[in-house]
Amino acid sequence: MDKIYLNKMTFYGYHGAFQEENKLGQRFIVDIVLELDLAKAGQTDDLSETVNYAEVYSTIRDIVEGKPVKLIETVAEKVATALLQQFETILFCTVTIIKPDPPIPGYYESVAVEIKRGRVV
Repeated sequence: MDKIYLNKMTFYGYHGAFQEENKLGQRFIVDIVLELDLAKAGQTDDLSETVNYAEVYSTIRDIVEGKPVKLIETVAEKVATALLQQFETILFCTVTIIKPDPPIPGYYESVAVEIKRGRVV
């Protein structure tokens, strides 16, 4: 399966289980892998045969910077659902939501969730 990657997209949102996260907000980093057939796009050089990266980015930004939820798992589900609904050529998408600065004690680079969702045939 062919893949399109959108890596390290950084947004500012207000998601989190703690009140201070909802009030102060924080950075969220999003990685996306879109699985689809890119043969026709490569052969025809026609944007309509693939997905518009700017539209994908805008869809993700609207969710991550939009209405706060408690869990990054919910953010990931919302992103996957929106991408599969909006872009018919996408067969599967892998969504990784990275929270680099969660308010939990300890030393670590980040916390993250990754989900893979596909079209129901």
